Amino acid sequence: MAKVFGRQQAKVAITGRTPDKVKSVAQRLGAQGMLVRGFVGDVANAAAVSTLMEEVAKAQGGIDILCCNAGVFPSAALGNISAADWDLVLDTNAKGCFLCVQSALPYLRQAEYGRIILTSSITGPVTGYPGWAHYAASKAAQLGFMRTAAIELAQDNITINAVLPGNILTEGLAEMGRDYISSMAASIPLKRLGAVEDIGNAALFFASREAGFITGQTLIVDGGQTLPESL
Repeated sequence: MAKVFGRQQAKVAITGRTPDKVKSVAQRLGAQGMLVRGFVGDVANAAAVSTLMEEVAKAQGGIDILCCNAGVFPSAALGNISAADWDLVLDTNAKGCFLCVQSALPYLRQAEYGRIILTSSITGPVTGYPGWAHYAASKAAQLGFMRTAAIELAQDNITINAVLPGNILTEGLAEMGRDYISSMAASIPLKRLGAVEDIGNAALFFASREAGFITGQTLIVDGGQTLPESL
């Protein structure tokens, strides 16, 4: 996502909990001519998020676009999900969105127009998947939050929308092996997994001036995976 926005010469701020990884990604994208700064913070920590948004706004000259893209997805059968894992997933995926949006609001209100984009999922809002009850709950929660926020923020000329990815070829998924990836691709009408840039491109659309009359909406990016088969 940072790469897609960086190619448009946006002033991009990325964040994560691991300093070395944040620094490495920022340097790699910067070496490609992109305007990227790295910041360290935990989106599940209210004080850290407040400080993060203040630092980003000061360094970047404001905040116009907020992409809530952080997420965790440990897998466990329903009967084996620990309370700690449930809290981790909901705190990162759902509460993290709330904290980032709330802390960014003062800066988004100062922008010519504000844009908020959430990375949700087809799992939860559209489908279910064994082992991901906590993840599905967190992603469905994002959409409930988004729809109410869209109504409240409209008066400030701020839009909020969500991208719902299907199976995307991330680094983590690539580690599952070629056979697993091939079987997943076979179940998708377009017969391939999505690229991370596909999600970035959807977010870029929601962030554009042309999407100014769209708010509280979702865009499924899944290669047709959730379409019912014709009878």
